[in-house]
Amino acid sequence: MTKFSGFLLSVLLLMTISATAQVEKTMPDSNSTETYQSDTTILQSSAMVDTIKHLYNLDSLDQAQKKREHTEFLKMAAIQAESDKIWMKQQIGALSGRNMKGRGYVKRGVDSAAIYIMKKFKELKLKSVASNGSFTQGFAFPVNTFPGKMKLSLNGEQLKPGAEYVIDPASPSCSCTRLPVKTVNLNDISDRLAWKIVLSQFDGSHAYFLQNVDLFCTKVLNVKRNLFLSMLPKGVYLIEQNGILQWGVSRDTIAATIFCVHKDVVPKNLKSVSAEVVSEFIPHSRNVNIVGCVPGAVKDSYIVFSAHYDHVGMMGDTTMFPGASDNASGVAMMLHLASFYSKHPPRYTMVFIAFAGEEASLMGSEFFVKNPMFPLKNIRFLINMDVMGDASNAITVVNATENPVEYAMLKQINDQEKFVPELRSRGQAANSDHYYFARSGVPAFFIYSNGGKGYYHDIYDKAKEITANNLDGVAKLLITFAKNLN
Repeated sequence: MTKFSGFLLSVLLLMTISATAQVEKTMPDSNSTETYQSDTTILQSSAMVDTIKHLYNLDSLDQAQKKREHTEFLKMAAIQAESDKIWMKQQIGALSGRNMKGRGYVKRGVDSAAIYIMKKFKELKLKSVASNGSFTQGFAFPVNTFPGKMKLSLNGEQLKPGAEYVIDPASPSCSCTRLPVKTVNLNDISDRLAWKIVLSQFDGSHAYFLQNVDLFCTKVLNVKRNLFLSMLPKGVYLIEQNGILQWGVSRDTIAATIFCVHKDVVPKNLKSVSAEVVSEFIPHSRNVNIVGCVPGAVKDSYIVFSAHYDHVGMMGDTTMFPGASDNASGVAMMLHLASFYSKHPPRYTMVFIAFAGEEASLMGSEFFVKNPMFPLKNIRFLINMDVMGDASNAITVVNATENPVEYAMLKQINDQEKFVPELRSRGQAANSDHYYFARSGVPAFFIYSNGGKGYYHDIYDKAKEITANNLDGVAKLLITFAKNLN
């Protein structure tokens, strides 16, 4: 038996050497341009292939090779993911830089952002959906702006705009020096009649420090804060506020000039107010939606990716609200998807819409829905992206409950692939540009990320605060979702 085993081993060795020599003969010269494919037919045709594999551990070699290839694949995937995030962060940085002026209406920062996005659309070779070949859809709306001085002092101490106070965006201009202050604790006013009496006593010879405004609006007047502020007569008013100060855009003006002041900088014995504010109301502020597409095999069905590019801009001529997370990040994600589909022709026609006027109560998307550049009924699905700077924890899907089949598909994809840590479901809400589409019967999601420091409508929402965690995963999730839509 021992002699026979030795003989068998010799035969196996000779066969292996012969097979190796045959393979080597088929290998091209190192300078050859031929494509090499290993020929394993000799080994596969042998009845003793399993014995040879066992003796020479060929299975282990195959597995080791597969492991090496998989490791290399993971490395390349990680490099590509990091490259995608770096590219998106570059777009976020560009769109929230100083030259964009907060993408608002002072110094027309919104126009600078529009030009940047149109340039990117052209670089990506997107096509127009308009018959005239244009990427833009123009519209106008009124807006109140603050292009000049913005100063506020309490007891002679000047405060920092954006960090220590913000002005109500509907406020008019004002100029006052050492105006004496009266403090009014609204908790002392029990009903509407008592409020009318107090309100009638307000005069322009004082500034008024109003305490407990939000509670008063809820418990006594049962009105929203904006409506309460519009009731105040001409004059200067201070409202104490906790936390990071946030700002916005107004399409109207009110009589009163109102400052929201951080509670930490309000003097215990507040005696006087000095203020210098220059506002300008623009009845017809011109803006554009920017629309491009990548044509697909199915010409009359569209998948739309949208994001608003406007932000709240500048409060005065020096204080800027960068808007990196809201919503330079959403635009960056939209541009990334446009770049992907420009290189990978899709089944459906992919449409990319950058909306203006979102911060002014969804003006851009409302105008588009009322004046569509293509039939809304041809939209298979719309995905609106807003606040996409950090998906470390999850992404939230607004309108998930309104589109249960599509949400189930989205969730199943993520459960299998783990693109993002978690999906969170929400119902319908009028909180971004998906709203008017959904109200018109277009199936739509609004997706925003959960993670990061949560800066929003404040001076701290800067590109350097954006981590871009899992944004590559969000992109892969949306691409896979779009691919699986019927």
